[in-house]
Amino acid sequence: QRDTNVMATKARQFFAASDGLPGLPGAGMPQDRMARLAARRVFVELKADFIAAVNCLDGAQGQWLRVQVRAAEEPVDLWLLRAAVMQALSQRDEATRSWRRKLKRSLEQIFPDSAGAALNTGFGAFAQA
Repeated sequence: QRDTNVMATKARQFFAASDGLPGLPGAGMPQDRMARLAARRVFVELKADFIAAVNCLDGAQGQWLRVQVRAAEEPVDLWLLRAAVMQALSQRDEATRSWRRKLKRSLEQIFPDSAGAALNTGFGAFAQA
């Protein structure tokens, strides 16, 4: 006689958890993964722009900004540093104006609603690019 009360092992489920079934954490449709990769790529490009812009800054402020930019892990980290970076790049030579314009364009790609943010938040240095 076989014991029918023995618990049977359930088969593994390889569906996304969003289907309402237990699944692999982080598993999703290929387009979800591609969207995450694209967002990461845009962030890396923005961070590279910020790093290049602050590399030309001298003194303690430039050193502090380099440390802060390198420590950024998310786009919002760079967004929060934008005013300090723009203020540091507020010199009136062509090189800093060029960096300010480039950073402003890069930020507008990630934060499309930010075009008028400088006027609304009081970050005047951001608006002068």
